[in-house]
Amino acid sequence: MNNELLTVLEYMERERGIDRETLLSAVEQAVLSAAKKSVSPAQDLRIAIDRETCDFRAFARVTVVETVEKPHDEITLANARKIKADAAIGDIVELEVTPKNFGRIAAQTAKQAILHRIRQAEKDIVFEEYKDKGGEIVSGTVRRFERSDVILDLGRAEAILPAKERVPTEEYQVGDRIRALILSVENRPNGTAIVLSRSHPDFVQRLFELEVSEILDNTVEIKEIAREAGFRSKIAVVSHDEKVDPVGACVGLRGIRVKNIVRELSGEKIDIVRWSDDIKTFVTNALAPAKLIRLNILEDTRTVEIIVDNDQLSLAIGKKGQNARLTAKLTGWKIDIQKDEATMGFEEKVALAVSNMARIEGIGQERAEALVTSGFLTLEGLLAAELEDLEAIEGFDAGVAAEVQAAAERAFEQQQHPEKTA
Repeated sequence: MNNELLTVLEYMERERGIDRETLLSAVEQAVLSAAKKSVSPAQDLRIAIDRETCDFRAFARVTVVETVEKPHDEITLANARKIKADAAIGDIVELEVTPKNFGRIAAQTAKQAILHRIRQAEKDIVFEEYKDKGGEIVSGTVRRFERSDVILDLGRAEAILPAKERVPTEEYQVGDRIRALILSVENRPNGTAIVLSRSHPDFVQRLFELEVSEILDNTVEIKEIAREAGFRSKIAVVSHDEKVDPVGACVGLRGIRVKNIVRELSGEKIDIVRWSDDIKTFVTNALAPAKLIRLNILEDTRTVEIIVDNDQLSLAIGKKGQNARLTAKLTGWKIDIQKDEATMGFEEKVALAVSNMARIEGIGQERAEALVTSGFLTLEGLLAAELEDLEAIEGFDAGVAAEVQAAAERAFEQQQHPEKTA
């Protein structure tokens, strides 16, 4: 066992980077636990391993007494002086209690202890290597799938790409090599848990930092990112050097920089927007290339009301409202885009009035249509009406009229004091 243990220790120290003393200490503790059961029930037992030969020896600390009552914890004065010539009653002496079969017991225990310590040391090494890498991009190979989660091999460690952090438009196969953002690193009892993400907005930011040198040296700064992973992202950038165009720097010569990032994101569209601290300018930049007629800023509700021509409405809103939605995320303001009423036909104006009225809580689509048909086109007009006027509407009675009037008053109060309903 001695030669075998020496060989294992040298291999672990050389190939795995595990300190020999750390392993020997772990073996001593493990053998001590086994020795208390099979070698000696002494209360104060110690196991020592010779650092040169790897020989195992067991020692018990015993008390010098006149008459031994506890054989495993006490020793007579005569026997004690064979170990220590000046021993006296009450002294503590160390007595070797290594049995003949101790090598076999120690060998079995040592193997188990070394394997356990190797596993623990490898876990510790992985944690130490990755604990400060949160927010960095790593590359790994798809090893297997656990339900919808993807397990990646990073080389010295495994990482998990949870289903919620995957991009919905991407499919992976075992053996695929992919890059992802380290979202978190946790030291758990069963090992280091490295959680990755490809859908997080920071993944896009890190890709730009790797691709655009001006971002890396802080000449260009990414102020905000809004992302719908797999479909479209908007990033707002600003330059700290008037000679450097932030949008041009991110796009690159002939678009090479942004193309590389789009390729990494499996074709996800990226809009690079010039940031501005003026909300009108910022929103206008974010909605480009849609042309806006005018913008109204409602500070109380942090809403930007935008009027566009008929032919610009779908461009400004985007497919399934995506452009407007991302602009709202990017700017932190609510975005309300409407067609210019001056260019609307009569039916469009009626439909708009019904839509606006139906959005008032407590009124709904059916009542809104009845109100608009009867000439009540706006909230202000509704507030100015008398109950008798509302009761005269077809399908209304005194109860419905009172409900509609109360709903209008609540809506008006909410507009005037949005903080009360926040």
